[in-house]
Amino acid sequence: MTAWRWGGAMLVLAALAAGPAQAQITVLDQAQDAAGQPVPAETEAGAAPVDPDAPPPPCGIQPFNIARMSWPSAELLAEIHARLLAREFGCEVRVTPGDLAATGSSMGSTGQPAVAPEMWTTRVAEVWNAGVEAQMLRPATPTYVESQFEGWYIPDYVAAAHTELTTAAGLAAALPTLNAGAKVRFISCPIDWGCSLINRNLIAAYGLSGLVDIVEPANRFEMDTLIAEAVGKSEPVLFYYWQPNAVLAQFSFLALDMGAYEEEAAKCLARLACPTPVPSAFPAESVVVALSEWVFTDIPTIAAYFQRTSLPLREMDVLLAQLNEPGATVEGIADKFVAEREDIWRAWVGAGAP
Repeated sequence: MTAWRWGGAMLVLAALAAGPAQAQITVLDQAQDAAGQPVPAETEAGAAPVDPDAPPPPCGIQPFNIARMSWPSAELLAEIHARLLAREFGCEVRVTPGDLAATGSSMGSTGQPAVAPEMWTTRVAEVWNAGVEAQMLRPATPTYVESQFEGWYIPDYVAAAHTELTTAAGLAAALPTLNAGAKVRFISCPIDWGCSLINRNLIAAYGLSGLVDIVEPANRFEMDTLIAEAVGKSEPVLFYYWQPNAVLAQFSFLALDMGAYEEEAAKCLARLACPTPVPSAFPAESVVVALSEWVFTDIPTIAAYFQRTSLPLREMDVLLAQLNEPGATVEGIADKFVAEREDIWRAWVGAGAP
């Protein structure tokens, strides 16, 4: 039973639970007009009851629950969608805490929450696939326009001075010219992260072992500090990073083309013992706006809204950079986005808003 229909069913059950006599009194006590016809009773709020033959409101008659995951990009998306649904569709929205496994499991078994705006399906594949197979949830659209979230980057000043350098495959020829013949620092991720091993193997695969000094920071904070310091000194530097992320909006960087993803090569790159590393892009991720199935069937206007909400990673990077500013809050940045970025969200709303 779907959410808005569930509400109606509970009202019927409540009336029946009161007993047949009381239900009958409700009908008998109903006012009549001059012609002896019943006059619709007022609700407790003073408004006439909903016409049973009328279509349901855009969001149904129950509060629309949005999962707010615990990381910044997902928090921002939850608050932005909550504001747009309330403002443009007149929905009653509730933002509830969530995480990948628990939210995916709940959506797959109960249909609640109604939406998770940033569901990384490959991270909880078993839970996600079970919900899809049970026809309880499905993706509305990719959360982000791009599906490639990891890669290698160079600062804009390096890219401007070496316009020929656009691909990771071109690094072997370009690196000797970047730092007066000296090795260029490659800022990788912390040594206990899986990407550290992949980066080491990729460096060997691209023939860069004698051209770079690999720096593996102790933690994420040191990683960001090293990148910021290198950019502050206009140092020729190469580094690994991922999106969405504030760092990539705070500075200007070029993502190098890593080529195609090769599954077998990628498996070897992830091993400590990879005897013959072969270049491969990092694997794409499936990150989707997850909707409970009843949203598609019962409130298609809202389902259609979410089907239009893919956001460029660059735009999320900018929002995350704003969130890093002193005094900024997730709610404040969401308000700012709704107030100032209609150029983005108007296409999400489309012509469906009442």
